[in-house]
Amino acid sequence: MLLSPTPLHIPDGFLNLVISLIFWVATISMVGLAISKTNKTLGEKQIPLMGVMAAFIFAAQMLNFPVAGGTSGHFLGGALAAMVLGPWAGILVMTAVIAVQGLLFQDGGLLVMGANIFNMGILTAVIGFGLYRMVGGAKKGLRLTIAGAAAWLATMAAALLTALQLWLSGTSRLEIVLPAMLGVHILIGIGEAVITVAALAFIERTRPDLLNAEKTAASGGRGWIMAGILVSLLAVLISPLASGSPDGLERVAADLGFLGDGQASSYQILPDYTIPLLGETALSTIFAGIVGALILMGLLVLLGRSLRKAGSGK
Repeated sequence: MLLSPTPLHIPDGFLNLVISLIFWVATISMVGLAISKTNKTLGEKQIPLMGVMAAFIFAAQMLNFPVAGGTSGHFLGGALAAMVLGPWAGILVMTAVIAVQGLLFQDGGLLVMGANIFNMGILTAVIGFGLYRMVGGAKKGLRLTIAGAAAWLATMAAALLTALQLWLSGTSRLEIVLPAMLGVHILIGIGEAVITVAALAFIERTRPDLLNAEKTAASGGRGWIMAGILVSLLAVLISPLASGSPDGLERVAADLGFLGDGQASSYQILPDYTIPLLGETALSTIFAGIVGALILMGLLVLLGRSLRKAGSGK
């Protein structure tokens, strides 16, 4: 049985071994570089922000929204993470989110996790950060417009790379899978852009200094941390209301006839974002979401402190 993936979370069986290994190598190289760079640039204020951002992205990804044709999509978050934290810390946040989703919730395959991290975490962070910081000194309206365009483009780039991976793996023909993936993610990318712009506008209105956290000294007050936690909790609480329609990749796989190639995980911990003892209920989804958000928040804070300590010791 194939567990329902979320948009662009590729399950095992969709990619062949060679493509999977190539993207494991690429991902390990980029994550290693991100650790090295973050070691040198991580500011004290970024540490709790990394935890809050990871929890928010995880929670937001649970909220599938409907798009045309009985398909759903959800927030990816790589562009937003890089815009707020910088590309290197953003990559680490996205790597942790996608790894926890795969290992704990069986969302995306283990063999293809390198491809999932590269597609959704690394590529989106690089594109989002690059375009957004090009207009860093522009007026707020232009910055937010570019941020939305960058988030949309990052989603399309991830869909494009996924289509190429499926083609190179022999899963589907390029002339079929490419327009199918790009077509459905045009609309999903709009949702990504709207959420990214809304989040950035909120941060700029309440704590604009956080957008330059790596360049500024730590500031007092924990209100913004509590605000981020509360927003993440709210997203988890309403997650049972998310659209139950098949997501972008699942819809394309079903339409093109390779959905059955997907392989379910050989083990289950919190499958499909549920607590097994509570069954497939709204309460089960809420508790599973809280567990995931708390784990990610703690993991990123510990990682940030370790990198900060290692960097200051050099």
